[in-house]
Amino acid sequence: MGATGATADWDIRPASAGDVEAVAELRAVVMRADLERLGRYDDQRVRQRLRDGFDPAHTWVIEVSGAFAGCVALRPAEDAHWLEHFYLDPHLQGGGIGSGVLRLLLERCDRDGALVRLNVLQGSAARRLYERHGFTLETEDPVDVFMVRAPGRGSPMPLVIHSG
Repeated sequence: MGATGATADWDIRPASAGDVEAVAELRAVVMRADLERLGRYDDQRVRQRLRDGFDPAHTWVIEVSGAFAGCVALRPAEDAHWLEHFYLDPHLQGGGIGSGVLRLLLERCDRDGALVRLNVLQGSAARRLYERHGFTLETEDPVDVFMVRAPGRGSPMPLVIHSG
């Protein structure tokens, strides 16, 4: 499954246990600036928290031109699906790949009638991406912003999907 983004062809594939270190490293890179700004960056903890919560059964790896470029998880919970561990190589951000991946996952949730929840760090630029795709503020604290999206609240922009 894949699509053509503004800058590159991308695909998502199911994650495997062997992807955990690449994902942990990307998490450290992507989250560093926001965590440092909030006074919460710890070089070891940022990676270990990913390792401790990594579940390949609900995670996809994002590939651009066949190379690892990011990941995203959609974990089913009692009342909603949780969008988690959505990281994209900083050099690829802003080119439409993240929006395309998000649209693909949200379309699946819409078909299932599933509510989607997530949390993002206070001041993170990613919040604007989520707002553009229909997420609204649910609660917040000094570190985290919790957002929710009802089924069918997404962007009406079309997504071109082709088999790869």
